[in-house]
Amino acid sequence: MAHSSQYFGSVGKRKTSIARVKMFQGGSGEVIVNGLKIKEYFHGVEIENALAPLTLTAQKSVVDVEAKIVGGGKVSQSDALRHGISRALLLLSPDFRHDLKRAGFLRRDARIKERKKPGLKRARRAPQFSKR
Repeated sequence: MAHSSQYFGSVGKRKTSIARVKMFQGGSGEVIVNGLKIKEYFHGVEIENALAPLTLTAQKSVVDVEAKIVGGGKVSQSDALRHGISRALLLLSPDFRHDLKRAGFLRRDARIKERKKPGLKRARRAPQFSKR
């Protein structure tokens, strides 16, 4: 993927995953994640989920995407990539805002794992109560 240095950069997040996205105009629709093609990195629905903003805005075959993702699991990384791509599309063209916002791709999903509390087995799970 030989590109000019001109790109639209953004960051997408979900749980503990952080996706740094570079979007290049005038591409062939190639998506590279952590040095691998997207089909080698993600599987099944995760691919469609990550590329949903491009499909929605009909930019799938017009732009190239390069992403570095750290942290989390594959599903969380897929969501982080979707968030990053959505933000980069806004920089590309503010006209996409209405469609992306309606689809819910611009909102950062703030749900993260709750911390474990002392005296409990997990965040809220108390030890089993025994009357006798």
